[in-house]
Amino acid sequence: MILKILLILAALGLLVLLVPRLVTALSARGRVYTVDEVPARRVAIVFGAGLWRDGSATPILHDRVAAAADLYRAGKVERILMSGDNRFVDYNEPAAMRELALSLGVPDEAIVLDYAGRRTYDTCYRAKAIFGVTEAILVTQEFHLPRALYLCNRLGVDSVGVEADRRDYRRSSVLYWNLRELLATVNALWEVHISHPLPVLGDPEPIFPPEGASSP
Repeated sequence: MILKILLILAALGLLVLLVPRLVTALSARGRVYTVDEVPARRVAIVFGAGLWRDGSATPILHDRVAAAADLYRAGKVERILMSGDNRFVDYNEPAAMRELALSLGVPDEAIVLDYAGRRTYDTCYRAKAIFGVTEAILVTQEFHLPRALYLCNRLGVDSVGVEADRRDYRRSSVLYWNLRELLATVNALWEVHISHPLPVLGDPEPIFPPEGASSP
């Protein structure tokens, strides 16, 4: 009897983890493109993905920025919103992303930094609330893209995505990212549909001035 109960609980737990992942994967169908095929939108959003101890971008962050740079060079976007964590003086994801983008030929005037994109939810929420983004191309790896697309679309940013998988990542890292994504996706659905947390906010900083607004 106890074993049966444990098996039922284990099955329910597995469903709790897998169903949200399935929901976001189905939601992303038809919204994922290559750099060449993605429909043009004014803004690309790049999500932070960690830094090395010297402050430089990790491989997955490097690939995200490189994919966004390709989008800019291909004329697919006018601006790149680089969103990451900057809670600590010696940890600045957006600044590292900017330096990398500049080295890849993206002009500084095309780069917009969001220093409070601590999580995917925060980045999507702030993209609209602070930066006035209503549609975007999301740039991230395959494992993360369904959740990012789901969140941004539910938070008012009509989004399509471009996968930034540009190399063979370590198998242990890929396994960790996918396992972590199961839990993160459960939390994402909870937040966007039930708890509705507010991220760090502030004064609006629209990337593009509203139509009809006068120039300073």
